[in-house]
Amino acid sequence: MDRKPSERADVCVVGAGPAGALVASRLASDGYDVLVLEAGPRFEFDEREARMERAIRPGDEGSVWEMGGERDEFTASGDRYYPLNVARVKGVGGSTLHWQGMVMRLHPTDFEGGHDNDDPAWPIGYDDLRPYYADAERALGVAGDADNPFAPPRDGPYPLPGFPPSYSDSLFAEACERLGIATHSVPNARNSEAYDGRGPCVGYGTCQPVCPSGAKYDASVHIEDAEAEGARVVDRAPVQRLETDRDGRVEAAVYATPDGREHRQTAREFVVAAGGVETPRLLLLSRSKRHRDGLANGSGLVGHYFMEHLFAGAGGMLDRRTRQNHVGFITSECHQFYDDPGQAIERGDETVLERTDAALSPIKLEFLNYAGPSPVELALGGEEWGDTLLSSLREAYGNSIAMGGLVGQPPRKENRVTLDPSTTDDHGNPVPDIRWSWGERAERSLARTNEIQHAVLDELGVDVSWTVGPENTGPAYHHMGTTRMGTDPDESVVNPQLRTHDVSNLAIASSSVFVTAGSMNPTLTIAALALKCADHVRERL
Repeated sequence: MDRKPSERADVCVVGAGPAGALVASRLASDGYDVLVLEAGPRFEFDEREARMERAIRPGDEGSVWEMGGERDEFTASGDRYYPLNVARVKGVGGSTLHWQGMVMRLHPTDFEGGHDNDDPAWPIGYDDLRPYYADAERALGVAGDADNPFAPPRDGPYPLPGFPPSYSDSLFAEACERLGIATHSVPNARNSEAYDGRGPCVGYGTCQPVCPSGAKYDASVHIEDAEAEGARVVDRAPVQRLETDRDGRVEAAVYATPDGREHRQTAREFVVAAGGVETPRLLLLSRSKRHRDGLANGSGLVGHYFMEHLFAGAGGMLDRRTRQNHVGFITSECHQFYDDPGQAIERGDETVLERTDAALSPIKLEFLNYAGPSPVELALGGEEWGDTLLSSLREAYGNSIAMGGLVGQPPRKENRVTLDPSTTDDHGNPVPDIRWSWGERAERSLARTNEIQHAVLDELGVDVSWTVGPENTGPAYHHMGTTRMGTDPDESVVNPQLRTHDVSNLAIASSSVFVTAGSMNPTLTIAALALKCADHVRERL
């Protein structure tokens, strides 16, 4: 492949994940010369089935999407260890290659700084993103139904009909109804019917980490669209730094190629779309005499306010069949506790869970479809054969049931991504260091989520055998923050148009611009912001 710079580029996009792919596709379709630089490889679609088999085969070591090694070194020096390489994929398609595919809009209260806690407001509101949310849903091919009474307002139906509830969803729905808790469907970026040249979901059930059929959206779709419109995509071309001219504008992206050479790609506009960790890392690596603390870092906040969603869950066994692992994704949730997480739970005149007025993060409840062991994994990992194996499978499978949930941690300045010069990558650059903790409000919110989950599971008659909460939680692998959006250049990195305050031709399309985390899966908001960013770049061009 020719990895030399393009002679002319209107826009250079760094990163070929969902944000970069959508920016490239939108601007290329408008007739601009677009070049995309991607650190990782281009994965062949025909290899996906083999990757799926590798993912479920016991004893197979290594990442399905080839993460790890010197290229992807990192450190985690915070109070809590952050397993960064579980959370990302470097390659064309980015982390949408292994995501679950759930796509919800943030609520108006997320942008307003509501929820009766100390979260700050965004400089844009829900209505500013509302048309971009609709565009993003069409672009990703979202399947959903308008049955969620707690969802923010929308202007039309989803592009595709939603997926029906699973069998275990129906069990949960009965128990929740007795407790006055509403259940509803989940919008998913996977085809419930043929859409955009891709077929419908055929139920492989391996959505994480591989969808072999292509029914689940991944960003390679829009990379291919961008290329069809004339964009050029260079893989295995990690950007080492951004260089500026005398006027302080970005003049070139310096990138490396597998042959060990460095190249300079010039452009009129630059868009960094490298996620919540590599985006601040690149800006910090772009130090110069003019930008001694890193590029676009006049506020000193590049890398600060790293945020995550924390997982809460509980489950056990039920005295009836639950039919788990037939569906590889979530089909029912409850957002009743999102804008009012402290509300009471009542069964008739009996109070099951008292109200609390403590400051809490929004709570998103999930009804899992993959509780307990998978028969395939049990069989592959077992040492029995024939009828003995069949008997063991029947005994181990069929009665598990579980709930999950997400809690967003508040933005904390001390949570940050910085550079660790004591460890370097394969090009000799300092690796990212993740300093992560989550604080009292997140712990209270996790505990409250567990209380709600236990109330539902008890109502259903589940023998609860495990709980994941404040003491043993972990990330949902949604890294956010680190180049936050704002109107004050002293308190933020990018403005509401996603352009950096300090550099007039540098924009950021990423979860890194999030001001707060909310508790909804972030990819739809990332996509909406990317489309907004593309419009503003086009205005400057």
